[in-house]
Amino acid sequence: MRAHQVTDPLAHHAEGPVWWEAWGGLKYVDMMAGDVLTLHQGGTVDRVHVGRVAAALRPRAGGGAVVGLERALGLAGRDDLTDLAPLPEVWSDRGIRFNDGGCDPDGRFYCGSMAYDQAPGAGSMFRLAADGSGGYATEQMWSGVTVSNGFAFSPDGSLAYYNDTPTHQVSVMDYDREGGLGPRRPLVTVDLPDISGPDGLCVDAEGYVWTAIYGGSVVHRYSPDGRLDGVVELPVRQVTACTFGGPDLDELFITTSRENLPVDEQPQAGSVFSVKPGVTGQRTIAFAG
Repeated sequence: MRAHQVTDPLAHHAEGPVWWEAWGGLKYVDMMAGDVLTLHQGGTVDRVHVGRVAAALRPRAGGGAVVGLERALGLAGRDDLTDLAPLPEVWSDRGIRFNDGGCDPDGRFYCGSMAYDQAPGAGSMFRLAADGSGGYATEQMWSGVTVSNGFAFSPDGSLAYYNDTPTHQVSVMDYDREGGLGPRRPLVTVDLPDISGPDGLCVDAEGYVWTAIYGGSVVHRYSPDGRLDGVVELPVRQVTACTFGGPDLDELFITTSRENLPVDEQPQAGSVFSVKPGVTGQRTIAFAG
């Protein structure tokens, strides 16, 4: 399968695509520009600045969004995010920033971190949830990761999938509402030359895992037992993330980056691409807070 270009190369480092009908279509981030972009169904793209970094976002069940910023998480009540308000900073180290994230089946928002210089083991995974008294609590769930990426669940909610990109592994964890997430174990190792590794991911309605391969010009589809089942090819190398969207959730949207590329190289990098792979995705899990 080959993906086709949907937008102009509007982003320097496009990441974290999310489809939510109330938003009017697809939102994604231009991460280091600190902007959230909205691709409307008519093809127009709007951009709103939210901070120094726009790392990841998910819709809130009551409207608006939760957004990973540089060192804090932010909450908006409006779908256009113009009222976004940061919560207190989670840490003070200016060498660390938030990266990718997602929600668990109970509506809690997870967002991982990484060092700007990608120092090994400097990142962690954090979880934001309502504290029961009208406020919010953020806790560290695990540490020792390098580039925290991709977080999504199987259709029945029993499995979570996660990427720490430099490991070249897609990991899987058991999940239950009482015990939470179990230890990570490898689902598959992506063994391709000259790649950074698996980046953002999503899970379709059949329980198959789709992961962007940064540096590989592809998105891979893996079966629940780790078998490579499909490949989507793109005309740019730095493929960052993917999600299902469209009115029928039958279109895979794929973000790309032109970070560290010369101006005249890979002119389509930084665009959003899409493909209809013949399967449907799952509805995005919203943040319950």
